[in-house]
Order: sequence, then structure tokens, then C-alpha cells
Amino acid sequence: MNKNIKVKQPMLPPHLDEKTFNVPQDHIISNCIIESCTITNDDVERLIFEQVIFNNVVFEEINWPRAELTDVQFINCDLSNADFSESILHRVEFIDCKMLGIILADATFGNVLFKNGHANLSSFGFSKMKQVIFDSCALEQTDFYECEFNKVGFDACHLNEANFANTSLTGVDLSNSFFERLQITLDGLKGCTVTNEQAVGFAKALGLRVKDTEEGEL
Repeated sequence: MNKNIKVKQPMLPPHLDEKTFNVPQDHIISNCIIESCTITNDDVERLIFEQVIFNNVVFEEINWPRAELTDVQFINCDLSNADFSESILHRVEFIDCKMLGIILADATFGNVLFKNGHANLSSFGFSKMKQVIFDSCALEQTDFYECEFNKVGFDACHLNEANFANTSLTGVDLSNSFFERLQITLDGLKGCTVTNEQAVGFAKALGLRVKDTEEGEL
């Protein structure tokens, strides 16, 4: 569990006007709710989202690198394979979203919550994360290569075959998550919290032969 990690929620007004999605000339989309629609084939750099809720939206072939998202919620959305590489996310929530293969590489995260997300095969490599929680998410074969973690939590997540190579897991608690194998770097495990069973798995992955003194080799 990661009870010591506090993530600030998006700061949203009590009422937002519903709008149809379109890209304005200044690339700024703010103070609105966009829902029950499909956004298709958008290839736009440096979009700015401020105080926006996306509810039940399907994003198809979206390419939005270097976006800036502040006080944004994605609720029950399909963001599969969307490209948000090199984006900045501050006080953002992804709730009950499908995010298979989403690209958030080289991104900067501050106070971001992923809850009940299906994000297998997603890419977070080279990202900087501060106060980020993954709660009950599917993250199998997800790439966290060479990330910078500062108060990052994984609670009841499925992490099998996730790649944490060259990423320090100091202060990260994996004891409540599920995996058979992770891609890791030996130095990166220092300060990581795991169960006894997970520790045996890590030892085997690093080439150690683990031996139980009573029952023989495990």
C-alpha cells in the first residue's frame, strides 16, 4: 500500500459547459466538458488543456505530443495508442480508462492518478514522475525504462513483464501488486518494498540460486 503518497485532485469548477471538440487557433481548450463522442485523426502539437473533463470519449489515432494538461479528468475513455509523448501533466486523473499502448514517454507528471486503467503495453520511458499513483491498473509489459520516480505508488496493479531497467525503485512499494517477472536493474532495487515471495523471484531473476535450509533449493 502507498498511504503516504498524496495526490492532489484536479481543481475543477462546480459547473462546466459541454462543448464539441475542436482545436482553436490558439490551441487552448479550457473550462469545458467533452463527452460521449469520438475524436479521430488529430495530429496536433502543443495543445493546452485547462480545467477540462473528457467523459466517455474515444480517441482514435490521436497524436498530441508536447501537450500541457492542467486540472484535467479522463473518465471512462478509450485512449489506446494515443501519443502524448513529451507532455506535461499536472493534477490529472485517468479513471476507468482503456489505455492499451498509450504513449507517455518523456513526459513530466505531477499529481497524477491512474485508477482502474487497462494500460498494458503502454510507454512511460524516460518520464519524470512526482506524486503519481497507479491504483488497480493493468500494466503488463509496460515500459518504465529510465524513469525518475519521486513518490510513485503502485497499488493492486498487474505488472508482469513491466520494464523498470535503469529506474530507481527507492521508496516504491510493490508488495501489493502482482507479477511473476519484471525487467529490473540490480541497483534500482535498493529501497524497494516487496514481499518475501517477490524477493525470491527477484533473486532468481538476477541469477541467484535460492536455497531453503530445510527443504532444499527453491
